[in-house]
Amino acid sequence: MTKLSILELVRVTQDGDARTAMDNARDLAAHAETWGYQRLWVAEHHNMVGIASAATAVVLAHIAAGSNSIRVGAGGVMLPNHAPIVIAEQFGTLERLFPGRIDLGLGRAPGTDGLTSRALRRGLHAVDDFPQAVLELQAFLAPLQPGQAVQAVPAAGTEVPLWILGSSTYGAHLAAELGLPYAFASHFAPELLTPALEIYRSRFKPSHQLNRPYAMVGVNIIAAETDAAAQRLATTQKMSFANLLRGAPGLSRPPIEDIDAYWSPSEKARAGQMLARSIVGSTETVTAGLRALIAETGADELMVVSDVYDHGARLASFERIAQAMAAAQASARLGALETA
Repeated sequence: MTKLSILELVRVTQDGDARTAMDNARDLAAHAETWGYQRLWVAEHHNMVGIASAATAVVLAHIAAGSNSIRVGAGGVMLPNHAPIVIAEQFGTLERLFPGRIDLGLGRAPGTDGLTSRALRRGLHAVDDFPQAVLELQAFLAPLQPGQAVQAVPAAGTEVPLWILGSSTYGAHLAAELGLPYAFASHFAPELLTPALEIYRSRFKPSHQLNRPYAMVGVNIIAAETDAAAQRLATTQKMSFANLLRGAPGLSRPPIEDIDAYWSPSEKARAGQMLARSIVGSTETVTAGLRALIAETGADELMVVSDVYDHGARLASFERIAQAMAAAQASARLGALETA
């Protein structure tokens, strides 16, 4: 059965602030675990006033403390920005505080612009060193070895599960080689989803952490009472993509009636490519979209972004998505029985 999880953007809205965004993320986690979501992740982004998750491990501690059972984690930490021992220390500490609930997804992009990358002291060869950095981090999280001179305290022995994130086929190759679960960012880079999944599954090598491929697919989903209501809510995310394309990302904006009055035809086309796999509509529409996506990809898990401006409406969207997932899976089971 395909699992359902959440990518929490920790959006700062025009009528809120960073603390509001973090408290809303914490509140979402508390609700989501009652709706059956498997995990909630946040991502490392820097120099973006509209996203409050730059200090990723700190935000995760706040979220985990406000929930009981849902797994929380990074989706992801941009490992080349950091020394692996520091990330091991941070996430090992989280695992000690919230045992059995912490995930660590790893990306190799900077999560920011070039100028900010330099401010992060990101090395010139950091991207090339990514595979070795993953192995180094994994070793720091493993049980302490005899004679080991440097250890990540209190991380040694926690074996926090690692994931490889990707928006191209590079991550698919690496995740397969290392025998790690793989999460593809089709919520903003959908074009290579199918070849990436094929590469990952065909080249997967079992490891200590994982004995078979496990693929997560990122997807934008917005659910509301009607298709029209959901499409209106979706204008918030569309404006964010337009602003990003303009090089001017800012605070999250409330939905508008006519998105075509906001973006240019070229922005619409480029954003449309990035949002091509979005599922937006009523519970029934989302149910059909989920069933089709699962059938196409065979995803073990879906990581849902529901970028809705109002917190109450966002909670309602995630609740409807959980209901739609249950309906999609019930329908799939019925179909399997009828063809058996």
